[in-house]
Formats: sequence, C-alpha cells, structure tokens
Amino acid sequence: MQLPLQITFRNVPPSEAVETRIRQRAAELDQYYDRIMRCRVVVEAPHRRHHQGKLYHVRIDLTVPNGEVVVNREPTEHQAHQDVYVAIRDAFDAAQRQVADYARRQRGDVKTRELPSFARISTLFPDEGYGFIQSADGREIYFHKNSVLDDAFGQLQVGSEVRFVEEQGEKGPQASTVRLAGKHHGAV
Repeated sequence: MQLPLQITFRNVPPSEAVETRIRQRAAELDQYYDRIMRCRVVVEAPHRRHHQGKLYHVRIDLTVPNGEVVVNREPTEHQAHQDVYVAIRDAFDAAQRQVADYARRQRGDVKTRELPSFARISTLFPDEGYGFIQSADGREIYFHKNSVLDDAFGQLQVGSEVRFVEEQGEKGPQASTVRLAGKHHGAV
C-alpha cells in the first residue's frame, strides 16, 4: 500500500491483538493485489441492544486505481459476528473477492454475455430440416432444425420473427440457437 493502514475502533476498546490480526489480513490483501493505494478499516459495535452479545461491524474502504472497493459487513446478517475475529475474517474475505472482481474488470477479463439478435426466417426447407435467417443487417444465416429451441421447427414459416445466437460454422455463419419470437414465446 502506498499509504499507511488506518484502523479505527468505535464503541469498542482498542485491542492490540485485533489490530495485529487486521494488519495481517491487510498485508495478505496487499500481496494479493499490489495496486491498493490505501486501506481503512473500522471495527465497531453498534449501540443497539441485543438479547445476545455484541455484534461487531467491520467496514473496509480500499482506494484502488480509478476507484474504490468498499466492504460493509452488517452485523445483523451474521450472528457469528459476536466474535470480532470472525467479523474481521468475513470482511477481509469479501474484500478479497471484490478486489479480484475489480482486477478482472481492469484487465478486461470479464465475460460479457452476447445478447440474441432478432431476425426473420427468409427460406425454409422443412423436409430437409434446415433453413436460413435474414439478419437485421441483411445477411443470410444457416440454421438446422436441431438448433431450434422448444421443438418449434414445425411452427416456423417464412417471415416468422426469431431470436438467434450466431456462431462460425464449417461453411460460414450459422445460428447455434434459434427461438421463435413473439408474445407467447420466451427469450433466448
């Protein structure tokens, strides 16, 4: 980290043992992702009255390039947070997951889901079990009856609106998934 770790205790007496554990987990996080610029940790016990013991709340604010990662573990969610070390563990585990997600987004490794395209059936050969879709950009795309979802190949007609997912086949573009579009049919 570029700036020193900041630890704050609220409604909790400072503890050297707790502070040592936070420093260990922050160092592990820094080794996991070495571009963390600042780490602030707040450990608190809310003033609310509970029938059982105190529930600790741990908040971690990380400053990273072009953003922040915030972990705010609410004590009401986890009865195990009566133990401050469990609350710290859970908060730093969540921080590590969020930092990993942030790092993947920064590298561009996040998978994007390709949305199905709309098109119309332009040619149909029902006896041979295949046809062609005309895409919105005017291309003809092959599809086989096995690519049609919900056993709807028999319902297709020239002009039927469909949604499809395109892939590259041996002989050019083809639709790997075709679903009849309309108010009575779900999305791909």
